Amino acid sequence: MVKGSQQQWPLLVPPPRTPGKEELPIDIDSSIPVSTMSKPYSDSQIEMSGDFVRNPSSHSIQSKSSSTHSIKGASFREGHDLNPVSYGSRGGNSGSNPVRYGSRGASSGGFTSSYKEIKDEDARLVYVNDPGRTNQKRFKFAGNSIRTSKYSILTFLPRNLFEQFHRIAYIYFLVIAILNQLPQLAVFGREASILPLAMVLFVTAVKDAYEDYRRHRSDRIENNRLASVLVNGEFEDKKWKDICVGEVIKVSGNQTLPCDMVLLSTSDATGVAYVQTTNLDGESNLKTRYAKQETQMRTPVVGNIGGLLIKCEKPNRNIYGFQANMEIDGKRVSLGPSNIILRGCELKNTDWVVGVAVYAGKETKAMLNNAGAPSKRSRLEKRMNKEIIILSIFLVALCTVVSICHGAWLRRHREELYLMQFYRKYDYSEPEVEKYEYYGWGMEIFFVFLMSVIVFQVMIPISLYISVELVRIGQAYFMIRDDRMFDKSTNSRFQCRALNINEDLGQIKYVFSDKTGTLTENKMEFQCASVGGTDYDNGKDISTEDWQTGSVEVDGIVLRPKMTVKVDQDLLNLSKMEHTNEGKHVCDFLVALAACNTIVPLTVEASDPAIKLIEYQGESPDEQALAYAAASYGFMLIERSSGHIVINIQGKRQRFNVLGLHEFDSDRKRMSVIIGCPDQTVKVFVKGADTTMFKVIDKSLNLNTVKATESHLHSYSSKGLRTLVIGMRELSTSEFEHWQSSYESASTALMGRANLLRKVANNVENNLRLLGASGIEDKLQQGVPEAIESLRTAGIKVWVLTGDKQETAISIGYSSKLLTSKMTQIVINNNSKDSCRKNLDDALQLYKKLSNVSHSNDGGHGAGTNQLALIIDGTSLVYILETELEEKLFELASKCTAVLCCRVAPLQKAGIVALIKNRTDDMTLAIGDGANDVSMIQKADVGIGISGQEGRQAVMASDFSMGQFRFLVPLLLIHGHWNYQRISYMILYNFYRNVVLVFVLFWYVLFTGFTLTTAITDWSSVLYSVIYTSLPTIVVGILDKDLGRGTLLKYPQLYGAGQRGESYNGKLFWVTILDTMWQSVAAFFIPLAAYWDSTVGGSALGDLWILAVVILVNIHLAMDVIRWYTITHIAIWGSILATFICVMIIDTLPFLPGYWAFFMIAKTKLFWVCLLGIVVAGMVPRFVVKVFVQHCKPNDIHIAREAEKFGNLREPNAETEMNPISDLPRSTATATT
Repeated sequence: MVKGSQQQWPLLVPPPRTPGKEELPIDIDSSIPVSTMSKPYSDSQIEMSGDFVRNPSSHSIQSKSSSTHSIKGASFREGHDLNPVSYGSRGGNSGSNPVRYGSRGASSGGFTSSYKEIKDEDARLVYVNDPGRTNQKRFKFAGNSIRTSKYSILTFLPRNLFEQFHRIAYIYFLVIAILNQLPQLAVFGREASILPLAMVLFVTAVKDAYEDYRRHRSDRIENNRLASVLVNGEFEDKKWKDICVGEVIKVSGNQTLPCDMVLLSTSDATGVAYVQTTNLDGESNLKTRYAKQETQMRTPVVGNIGGLLIKCEKPNRNIYGFQANMEIDGKRVSLGPSNIILRGCELKNTDWVVGVAVYAGKETKAMLNNAGAPSKRSRLEKRMNKEIIILSIFLVALCTVVSICHGAWLRRHREELYLMQFYRKYDYSEPEVEKYEYYGWGMEIFFVFLMSVIVFQVMIPISLYISVELVRIGQAYFMIRDDRMFDKSTNSRFQCRALNINEDLGQIKYVFSDKTGTLTENKMEFQCASVGGTDYDNGKDISTEDWQTGSVEVDGIVLRPKMTVKVDQDLLNLSKMEHTNEGKHVCDFLVALAACNTIVPLTVEASDPAIKLIEYQGESPDEQALAYAAASYGFMLIERSSGHIVINIQGKRQRFNVLGLHEFDSDRKRMSVIIGCPDQTVKVFVKGADTTMFKVIDKSLNLNTVKATESHLHSYSSKGLRTLVIGMRELSTSEFEHWQSSYESASTALMGRANLLRKVANNVENNLRLLGASGIEDKLQQGVPEAIESLRTAGIKVWVLTGDKQETAISIGYSSKLLTSKMTQIVINNNSKDSCRKNLDDALQLYKKLSNVSHSNDGGHGAGTNQLALIIDGTSLVYILETELEEKLFELASKCTAVLCCRVAPLQKAGIVALIKNRTDDMTLAIGDGANDVSMIQKADVGIGISGQEGRQAVMASDFSMGQFRFLVPLLLIHGHWNYQRISYMILYNFYRNVVLVFVLFWYVLFTGFTLTTAITDWSSVLYSVIYTSLPTIVVGILDKDLGRGTLLKYPQLYGAGQRGESYNGKLFWVTILDTMWQSVAAFFIPLAAYWDSTVGGSALGDLWILAVVILVNIHLAMDVIRWYTITHIAIWGSILATFICVMIIDTLPFLPGYWAFFMIAKTKLFWVCLLGIVVAGMVPRFVVKVFVQHCKPNDIHIAREAEKFGNLREPNAETEMNPISDLPRSTATATT
C-alpha cells in the first residue's frame, strides 16, 4: 500500500523465467546449472480453498477459505465436548462454470477459458506496432473511446419514456389520458388529464437527464486524456479515444493505464512493474507484473519492437485471468495474467512501462465488468402491487355499478330523453333534424363505464411511486450520515448502493455471515508455532533491548520490520544455534516462513532519519504475518529481485536464488518455492493447509513429530487460530533437472497447461520433511459478541458460513457468542449420503426428545428453554444440498438457535441461503467481505459487503456496504425498523387519501343521474395528489420516528414488529378501506344535508368537498405523527393553506367553471361549520379506536412508546420488560411494563 506522502522504494519481485536463458547463479562459484523459468502457473480467477483464498492477480495467497473438504469420522454429541477429527482433502472449486450448490466440482471445474487452449475461432490476433493490419476490416476491433452514458440528445426522449413505461401504472394513466381526449369521454379538461402523468414523467426524466449528463461529462474527460503512443519510431501524445488495438503505448510512473496492455518492457532491467488496481477491484496493495525477457531487450527506441504477433483470447470479464501466446522470431512464448496490465490500474514505483494494446474501450475487462448489483424489489413493494391490483378490481366494480345504474336510469327516463339537456335524442336547432349526443343505450353504458374509469382514476395513486423513491433517498441520506456506522479505522461511511430495498432492513429473520474479515478483523497476528514436534506458544512482546534481533544495518541505515510479533525466547535461542541439529531444523522453518511467499518488501520512512521500516506488501494477511514473524526471530526478508531474494539471518545477509514457484491452487491447497541456497543446495519449501500437507509429508522420517504436530494443530484450532503446515526437502541434481525440464514443457504447452503444471507441482511436492506448523490469530472485530447477542434477542437467527476448519470455527463461535455452553450441539460430518440421512434423522429425534422433556418441565407451556446449535461441514452439504435430504436439513436447521457451516465453498454458501429462501417467506440477509461471498450476497434478499482487507468484490456486488459487522445492529434495529414503519404507513396512507376522494366522487355520481359530471373542478382533482396532499406524506416518511434510538437498542425485541408485518398487512389494508369509506361519507353527506334546500351551486359545494377532504386527510396524518419537527408543521398545515390558495385562484379564472364560487360560499358561517363538523365526524371514530387499541390491546411499540414518554414520570426506576419474540408466531407480541 502506498503510504500517503511517505516515500517508498520497492525491493524487487522476480519476473517470470524464460526457458533457455542463463540466470544468476546460486553463488559466484556455483556449479549447478540454473535456468530462469517461466511463471509456473496460469490463473483465471479467484480460487477458494482450505484456509485461504488466493487472488491470482497478485501472485499471493489470500486469507480466506472456501473449498469443501471431507471430514473423516462423524461426531454427534451434546454440549460442546468435541472429539478430535482428522481431515482429508476433497476438491472444491469456485469456478465460473455453472454447478449445483452441493457439487464438489471436478478438477477442471475451477478453470475458466483462461486455462484452456485458444482455438483459432476464439482467438484475437494482435500485430505489435501494426494497428492497420491488426484492425483489418473483417477483424475490426473496438476503439478506445468509452461510453458509460445511457442516452444521446436524439435518443433521450424515446428511450427514457420507454424505460419509464415499464411500470404498469404509468401505462394505465397514459390510457386514461388518451381516453379523456375523445369527445365522447371528455370528463376532465384535456390538459388537466395529462398533467399528473406528465409531472411524474417530467420529474423522473429530469433526474435521469442530470445523472446521464454527469456520465457524459465523465466520459468526455476520460476519452480526452493523453497517452504516449509509438508513431513512426517516436512516442507522441494521443488522446485515449484514438488509441487502437496493436499500438505500442508508453506509460510513466503514477499514470493510469488507458487500455488493457501486454507488457513488452519496463524501466527495470528485469522487466518488473508494480501496479495498483484500486480503480478496478478496490484493492490498494501493489501487484507485480512482468515483461517477458524476450521483449524486455527489444526497446522501442531502437525500433526493434515490430514483427511480434500476439494470439490471445477474446475479451471477457475475468479480471484475474488472461491467456495468450506471443510469436517471437518463430518461437512461441506463453503469456499469462502476470504479463497484462488492465485499464484503470495505476503504475506505481516504476518509472515507465511499454506495452501493446490488446483490448480497448468497451472490450477492456474494466468496462466489461462495469455493471451494478442485481436489481432487487422490496417485499413491501411486491405486497403494494398486490393491493394496487385489489384497488383496480375495486375500481372496476365501482365503474360497473355506475354504468349499470346509468343503464337503468336511461331505461326509466327514455321518454324524457327527447328534450332533456345532455341527452336530447335530436337536435332541433338546425333546419335538418339530427341526432345529438346520444349513441344508443348500449353505447351509452359503455361510454359511462369508460368515463367512470377516468373520473375515478385517482383510485390508483400515481404519485405513490415517485413519493416512495423520494422517501427512500431521504432515508438513505440519514443512514449514510449516521456516525454510529462510521468506521474510523478505514475512514469509511455506510454506503447505500440499492435504494429500492431500504424497508427490507426492518424485516430480516436470517443473517448469513462469513467469518474471516466479517466477524474477524482479517488482520493476522502470529501467535505460536510447532517446530520439530515442540510447541512454542509462550511468546512475549519484543522489548527495547531486543530490537537488534529484528534489525539490520544496510549502508548506514538501520532496517526494522514495521510490525513485531510475540517472540518465544526458547525458539529465539534455538534459531541462533545453527550448528546443532535442532537449531538447523528451526532455521529451516524460519527460512521457509521468510522465503515461501510472494511478499514485496518496501521501505517506509520513520521519524528517525537513520532508521527505515520494512513493510511487507502482500494481499494475504497470513503471508504478511509469517514474514513479520520470521523477521522478529532474526530472519528478515529485505530484498526481492529478479531471480533471487535476500534474507538477513541473524545479522548476515544471505542470498537465495528463486528457481521456481508453484502458486497456491484450489486442488493442491498449498504453494511451494524451489530455492537455491547459499550452501549450493536446492530445496523445495512447501506450506499449506493440514488437510493436504500431511498427505505429502514422509511420516516414516519421524512419526512422533508428525503426531505431536497434529496434536498441536488441533490445540491451535480449538483456540480459534488459523493454521499452516510447513515442510521441505532437498532436491538432488537429477531431481531438480527433471523438475526443470518438466516445468518448461508444461509452461509452454498450448493445451491443458494448468493440469500439466499441477502435475509438475505434485511431483516435486512429496516425501517432505515436516518442519512444523504455525498458529495465526485473526481477532474478532470490536463489538461482534454484543452484536450477535442483540440480533438474537431481536429474533434474528445468525448463521455463520466459513471455509475454516471445524475447530477454528467452533472456537470463534464461542468467542463471538454465536455458541454458548447452554446449547446442545449437533455435529454432522459425513462422507456419504446414507450417513448424512442417518445423522439428520437422529438429530430430529433428539430435538423431539428435548422438546418433550422441556415441555413437561415447563408444565405444558412450551419448549422455549432448549437451544440447539447445528455444526455441519461442506462435505456433508455435498450430499445434502439439492437432494431429498434438503428438506430434513431445513427442518432441523430451522429449529436451531445457531447454525455453523464449516469448510463450505462459495456456491454452497449460496445454496444455504437458497435453502431458507425457497422454503419460507422470511427475509434473509447475507454479509461478507471477500470474493467468495459474492454468490451468497447476491442470493440473499439483502446483501451487505464489508469494506475490509480483501478488496471490494463483495462491496461491488452488495446492496449496502459498511466497515464493521457491529454496524448491523444500528442498521437493522434502528434504521431498518424506522424505514419499515415509515414506508408501511406511507403506502397505506396514500391508498387512504386517494380512496377518500374517489368515494366522494362516487357518492356525487349517485345523486346526479350517473352522468359522471363532477362538482370538484378538473384542476382540483388533478392537483389533489400533486400539490394538496403529496408533500406531508414525503416529509413524514423521511423524518417520523415511532421510537427513539435508545429504546430500539435497549429492547431489540421491538424489531419483531417488522418480522411479523405488523405495520402493513391485509388486515390493516381492509381496516383502512373501511375507515376511508366512513370518512368519505362524513365529507360528502354533511355538506349535502346542510345545503339540501339551498340555492348553492354544484361548483361551490365542490370547493367545500375538496377542502374538506384535504383537511380531513391532513388531520388524519397529523394524528399519526409521533415526532414533530418544524418542517413537519410547515408541510401539513402549509398543504391545507396551499389548497385554500389554489381553490381561490382557480375560482378567480373566468374561463373555468365555478367562477367566484368559493368566495360566495366561504362568506357564510355554514361553510365553516360544515368543515368543522366534517373533521369531527370523520376523525372521532378513528380517535376512539386508536385510544382503545393503545390502552386496552397495546402491542410492543405502543408500550415502548408510552414508557419512553411517560415511564420516568410515573415511576423513576421503572423498567419496561419485553417478551422474547424469536419463537413467537406471526402475531402481535405481548409485553408488560
